[in-house]
Amino acid sequence: MNRPRSSNGDEADRPNLNNLNANIRDEKTPRSTAPTNNDNTTTTVVASNSNKIPYGQYQIDIYFQALTAGKKPVTTTDPNKLEQQAREAMSPQGFNYVFGGAGEQATMHANRLAFRQWKVIPRMLRDTLPRNLSVKLFGKTYDSPILMAPIGVQSAYHPDAETGVAKACAALNVPFIYSTASSTPLEEIVAALEDTGGPSPPSPETEEPAPPAPTDDPATTISASASAEGKDRGPARPPTSSASTLVPDPKPSRWFQLYWPVDDDITASLLSRARVAGCEVLVVTLDTFTMAWRPLDLDTGFLPFAVGEGNALGFSDSVFRQKFSDKFSTGENEAQVEDNIIGASRYWVGEVFSGHAHKWEDLATLRKLWGDRPIVLKGVLSVEDAVLAARSGVDGIIVSNHGGRQLDGAVPSLEMLPEIVDAVGDRLTVMFDSGIRTGVDVLKALALGAKAVLVGRPVIYGLGIAGTEGAKHVLASLLADVDQSMGLLGVQTVGELNRSMLRKISYGGDVKTSL
Repeated sequence: MNRPRSSNGDEADRPNLNNLNANIRDEKTPRSTAPTNNDNTTTTVVASNSNKIPYGQYQIDIYFQALTAGKKPVTTTDPNKLEQQAREAMSPQGFNYVFGGAGEQATMHANRLAFRQWKVIPRMLRDTLPRNLSVKLFGKTYDSPILMAPIGVQSAYHPDAETGVAKACAALNVPFIYSTASSTPLEEIVAALEDTGGPSPPSPETEEPAPPAPTDDPATTISASASAEGKDRGPARPPTSSASTLVPDPKPSRWFQLYWPVDDDITASLLSRARVAGCEVLVVTLDTFTMAWRPLDLDTGFLPFAVGEGNALGFSDSVFRQKFSDKFSTGENEAQVEDNIIGASRYWVGEVFSGHAHKWEDLATLRKLWGDRPIVLKGVLSVEDAVLAARSGVDGIIVSNHGGRQLDGAVPSLEMLPEIVDAVGDRLTVMFDSGIRTGVDVLKALALGAKAVLVGRPVIYGLGIAGTEGAKHVLASLLADVDQSMGLLGVQTVGELNRSMLRKISYGGDVKTSL
């Protein structure tokens, strides 16, 4: 057997990693390796003209860096240790906010226990190469079944914030779902992706016409300079890192998550901006029209939205700013958001976390505003609501209990997934959220009928530990775990996953959770 040679022609005293590489990826697939800012690890990035992404290659890259250069990953690869590492690296308030669940965290723990009750049944002597992780959602093919969950207030976890996570997602071809509660304006994230090789957002002139609003169309008053003029940028935030070493996909996918305002004019404005920014899918969160009872935040008095953090989308919106000015201006003193952050925060929170839940018939307004692009409802846990969603004309649902952060004692999302898939899976695209920690978790949810899964906390832990590079490493690790575990399970494509590969076994002692 030929041994690998080093760059000077001498035989290298290391394992034959090239042979291992050949077992993981198609050698015809073009690749490039992007060095990190902290020179600690590398992430495989596939050229835009490749047909298949060798996500499993990242496992070999980690070994290679350790064996040849003594470099360790920027965060642990152990999902059970990631939380503790983040706790040590992040501020107590920031960590508690992303980690904490509602009430006694019973639902949060139940999400993990639900995964442990399902065991996979691997098959042998089956061809598993080359593996294909791609899935089709709403007529578009995505490179993997993983999407970045909409997570708000990311500046509370690291200065890289949403821009850093969006870049990490773009580097790995993972769709980034922008949160209404973001600490970075949407247009700023789009511009950052453009600066690092991402696409330019379609201009209002080239964007397909927005559907008419129910009243005077605020889209006509939206200023394209909402992120370009200083006065429309909202309060000052910590600077974000450029993460210039990343090489995003030429067309990184982004979706838009909506905390549904009370005011239709403001809703229309936000959705018009999302359309112009190139967001492909609208994700409407149903279970967070008011904040839950969250002891970890209550005990420290941490509510970022009350002081302007996490309100960047609203504060940069021309319609919201005008309505705020009309409401609070007195005489010749024109009210500006920046001059009254607390007042503006109360007004914005009153819109998106009003305490008043919208009704099923209100979905017609969203369809009118969003047009024919896909609409997905996030937070569906009952079969009855799933059936109503199918009747309402939306395109998909996300089975989710908000990661246990809203109604404590709610049923774990995975427990309801099979029933919901059976009821509406032939009419709606059913996706899954809440409790994903490992590659096998992803495979279990897909085998139970989900078409894609959302991952949240682990990526934010990576962000809190090491910024953009930490988020990218956690995502790359999860994707590699999915890739390798698919092979060990005996499947070559996501479409082969089905319930016959699972067995539900409730061991009395199997209560360990990895949160």
